[in-house]
Amino acid sequence: MKLLYQDEHFVAVHKPSGYHVHPPEDPRIKVAKDHICLYRVRDMMKQYVYPVHRLDAATSGVLLFALSSEAASKLCHLFAQGETEKVYHAVARGWTPQEGRIDLPLELDSTGVPVPASTLYQRLGTIEFPVPVGKKFKSARYSLLEVRPLTGRYHQIRRHFNRISHPLLGDAYHGDSHHNRFFRETVGIPGLCLRASKLKITHPWSGAEVALLAPECEKWDKIQELFASQREQA
Repeated sequence: MKLLYQDEHFVAVHKPSGYHVHPPEDPRIKVAKDHICLYRVRDMMKQYVYPVHRLDAATSGVLLFALSSEAASKLCHLFAQGETEKVYHAVARGWTPQEGRIDLPLELDSTGVPVPASTLYQRLGTIEFPVPVGKKFKSARYSLLEVRPLTGRYHQIRRHFNRISHPLLGDAYHGDSHHNRFFRETVGIPGLCLRASKLKITHPWSGAEVALLAPECEKWDKIQELFASQREQA
């Protein structure tokens, strides 16, 4: 877990895929303490820290922790009011439109009540393998996407792309098991292909713009190379 930013109010770390932000609320789900970000960052900083927002366990990327309750309150307010800029990268099944906006209500995980949810996306690249995966198409097509969620619903990006028939690769809950297996076993890229690449906020104390970037990693280097090779062949 890499430290990306630190001042007297908050820190930002790079959360690896497979790590939970805090202990699961369901006691039946057992997660090792060293795979819970809250404890790892607490040990790293040698003090109590406060989660400001959440990333799914399978998602990697930029994650904030406040160093005081006052800082947590101010930072949580930024997220609640939509005063942050969040940029994700993802790989989806099929060729999506070049760009779009998904405005589909999503059910709250706590009550099941539908609430508004909006996601912007832009397609950065495409790739095609001349092999059938599943029974519907003779070739396997994928899109590399830049995604900007305008709201912060549970599994929003994953659920939105599933509902427009472009599920994310490696998504065990909302994805396509045939394409997940192909990407894992044949392409050699396992796990959920979703990363919180950038988080931009206005510092609540200094007023300065703070842009936090996820570092390079082997998995996303491989994804970038995969789509770049397709562009070079075209």
